[in-house]
Amino acid sequence: MKKIGFLSFGHWSDTPHSQTRTAADTLLQSIELAVAAEEVGADGAYFRVHHFAQQLASPFPLLAAAGARTSRIELGTGVIDMRYENPLYMAEDAGAADLISGGRLQLGISRGSPEQVIDGYRYFGFEPKDADHAEMAREHTRRFLEVIKGEGFAKPNPRPMFPNPPGLLRVEPHSPGLADRIWWGAGTRATAEWTAQQGLNLMSSTLLSEDTGVPFHQLQAEQIQRFRDAWKAAGHPREPRVSVSRSIFPIVSDLDRMYFGSARGGQDQVGYLDGGAARFGKTYAGEPEQLIKELADDEAIAAADTLLLTIPNQLGVEYNAHLLESVMKHLAPALGWR
Repeated sequence: MKKIGFLSFGHWSDTPHSQTRTAADTLLQSIELAVAAEEVGADGAYFRVHHFAQQLASPFPLLAAAGARTSRIELGTGVIDMRYENPLYMAEDAGAADLISGGRLQLGISRGSPEQVIDGYRYFGFEPKDADHAEMAREHTRRFLEVIKGEGFAKPNPRPMFPNPPGLLRVEPHSPGLADRIWWGAGTRATAEWTAQQGLNLMSSTLLSEDTGVPFHQLQAEQIQRFRDAWKAAGHPREPRVSVSRSIFPIVSDLDRMYFGSARGGQDQVGYLDGGAARFGKTYAGEPEQLIKELADDEAIAAADTLLLTIPNQLGVEYNAHLLESVMKHLAPALGWR
């Protein structure tokens, strides 16, 4: 069985063809789409996090609200840029949202992606040592992972406003089990190995920031295998989870054909990102019978336990619920995902 969810970038724009013209539209529709996704049988509602952009940026109020409106579906991020995060404040927010959802959070985090502004984390009050922003993100991550374990570390006030329990104090609220539901967004094979060594689940998207000349799905499958090998070598006691993202659009109506008919026969793309070669996965669009054949050959999907469908959120809740239902009805059973 494979878990299937959606991944929303949460765009909004004040244009005639967008159904999310304001931030309020995007936030409220994101909650409604999580509800709709649960109703059609999907397993996850995941949201991107981008600062200084007309996209979703502060995930925990959204995750908490979606958690209060749903009962089964996983709620996650893909991904939180840890360069911008105060680890202790984030631990409080994450603990609260996880408790509201009944322990359904799946938090994807990473060192971040190309930004809308130059060194945006500095506006949030963070200055990396030796200008190493990637190491700053990993240090924030280490601290966050430490405090969500629930162990006391802060010396209590001898004259507190309210009585303290004995010993050192921890960040509250604490949500047991959250530490096992943290994912790292890895863009390379080496980072996937590091992810495994840290005991984090692996989140791999439609982009890898390296290129060896092989098709995207094969390179991503190698990344996943390296992650699993490193996990086994590290001797972690639990089984890890692995997610991949794909753009998949079954064409089952005239409206689908209008939106995505021209995307048929897509291919991988190779370009440059942050000064290095990068490979982008193709878009899958076509009639269900065609997609079943193409997706059956995707080695990375076969290697992962979770598939996140990137969605065009500006087309509105009703259409995106239709897309999810089409995948669940026409593709998932034939591919053995259910």
